[in-house]
Amino acid sequence: MRISQQLSRCRKARGRRAGIRRLLIVAVAAHPSRRGAGGTMTSHTASGLPIPYAPMASSEMTVTELDRAGLLHAEPTARISRFAVFMPADHLGVLRPIVVGRAAVISPFAIVHGGVALAEYTLIEEHAVIGKPEHGYAVGRIHPGMGAATLLGAGSVIRSGAVVYADVEVDASTVVGHQSVLRTGVRVGAETLLGHHLCVERGTWIGRGVRCSPGSHITSSTHLADGVFLGAGVRTINDKTLTWRDPHREPILVAPRFETAAKVGTGSVILGGVTIGARALVGAGSLVTRDIPPGALAYGHPARIHGRASR
Repeated sequence: MRISQQLSRCRKARGRRAGIRRLLIVAVAAHPSRRGAGGTMTSHTASGLPIPYAPMASSEMTVTELDRAGLLHAEPTARISRFAVFMPADHLGVLRPIVVGRAAVISPFAIVHGGVALAEYTLIEEHAVIGKPEHGYAVGRIHPGMGAATLLGAGSVIRSGAVVYADVEVDASTVVGHQSVLRTGVRVGAETLLGHHLCVERGTWIGRGVRCSPGSHITSSTHLADGVFLGAGVRTINDKTLTWRDPHREPILVAPRFETAAKVGTGSVILGGVTIGARALVGAGSLVTRDIPPGALAYGHPARIHGRASR
């Protein structure tokens, strides 16, 4: 693909995400909770509506209750099940509206949190959880359960039982498989397939046209460039010392990187700080302890170079 075509695709993707963000900002601005006494605007950010904690704010709502509260901004052609559950307030009592685009579908028993924006033709299947605030201990600190904008691009599909945390962005025509988990801050490019029973940890960046097969673990801050292919049951590691809740030292986390169109076979383990070069191929069941050069064929335990990958 020419550089000009790649740049054009990037601009279009940024435009779609910006459009969803604008919808969410407009929805927040339109909500009555933003108006103070005498009709003046109070000082709030576009990411939420700080209001005193109230039982209503912390409880779930039906689609009818959400609409009556002015927290639902849905296109007329959107299809929302009356059995879907909405939780517009996070653990701090901050309300965020929910935006549902043209012909988007929210299926029965899906749970949708405040700050979620669904672009056109998005499908949320049964028992999926979208926009869940991070709450509890993780990576050396306590997360207070603060919500954030969660953006799903046009034509994206979230399969039954998947959990997508707050502050996740999924681009157009991407599929998240059954029972998969996308943690806070994950970014996923367009036309990507994330298989079932995946765990994608915080801050991971996944490019366009990536395939992650079922049962894999992608550790926090991992970088998967465009066109990467991970086989089933791949394990990635970012902590060489296994430090957890040690008051005397902080963990040093260095995630692996997968460059453009790299391929890793089923059951492989990739250690922290390792880079799999562009168009390299790692054989099934390999233990990768050092960088694999671009275009190389590597396999073994530990993995060693065995020539060039065929195209």
